[in-house]
Amino acid sequence: MDKDFRVDFRVPGLTVGILAMNESARIARCATSAAFAEKVIVIDSGSEDDTVALAQAGGAEVHCYDDWQGFATQRNRLLTHVTTEYILFLDADEVIPEPLAHEIATVVASGRDEVWEIFWTQVAYGRPLTAMRSTGGIKRLFKTQSLLRYEGVVHEAPIMRTADTPVRRFQTPVLHYSRETVYHSLKKLAQYAQLGALKRAEQGKRGGILRGTASASAIFIKLYLLRRAFLCGPEGFLFSLFIALECFFRYVALKYDFNNGRSTAEAMAKR
Repeated sequence: MDKDFRVDFRVPGLTVGILAMNESARIARCATSAAFAEKVIVIDSGSEDDTVALAQAGGAEVHCYDDWQGFATQRNRLLTHVTTEYILFLDADEVIPEPLAHEIATVVASGRDEVWEIFWTQVAYGRPLTAMRSTGGIKRLFKTQSLLRYEGVVHEAPIMRTADTPVRRFQTPVLHYSRETVYHSLKKLAQYAQLGALKRAEQGKRGGILRGTASASAIFIKLYLLRRAFLCGPEGFLFSLFIALECFFRYVALKYDFNNGRSTAEAMAKR
């Protein structure tokens, strides 16, 4: 499968940065799809499997930081190792298809100081949800000197040197293998619900079952009906359901898991 995502050209001046923890099942596929970059850097958060060895075997430069302080901190640590003109952030559960690699190469060759967003084609339970409207719109490609830092524990945001930096969008979406098994989806649900609860607690928001139900219902309708996941069969239903459950439990956790401060959410965030 890795060979399916390898391209036969190189893009000087580009670093692809990947955050990883216990991603031995996916890191090789991800890194292979990014091998067109001048450099691939993996920031490992304390993997207990073969993630580091597999990343290194694939030609990636690996740095280990196991004192987890949040996604923003890990991305900021990655930035300290970047020496190229451009930085593209990629998650370990993502794969760059060849048309997107060509688009990225064109932007880097232009030398323009712009921010580029990438959308997702979700791959869930073995099926690409191609009939579903793309999700994402996440800022991922930057001119390195223009990106100051990231802020946020989860759904972290880039802070730019100049607020009016133009934002563009790539035409080709990245493949996002976010829901490969039900078991993995349940583990991710617990982690992201707690991280989301922590973020909202820091914002002074209130939780509860009713708030969770309203949030879950809204996101399920948005994904399953408005973004047309219903056209993707059982896989589309499961994808929408698990996202909705994350929304529900983040508000439930916000109400019931913070009696003893932030300890519960912080412990879950490290898993």
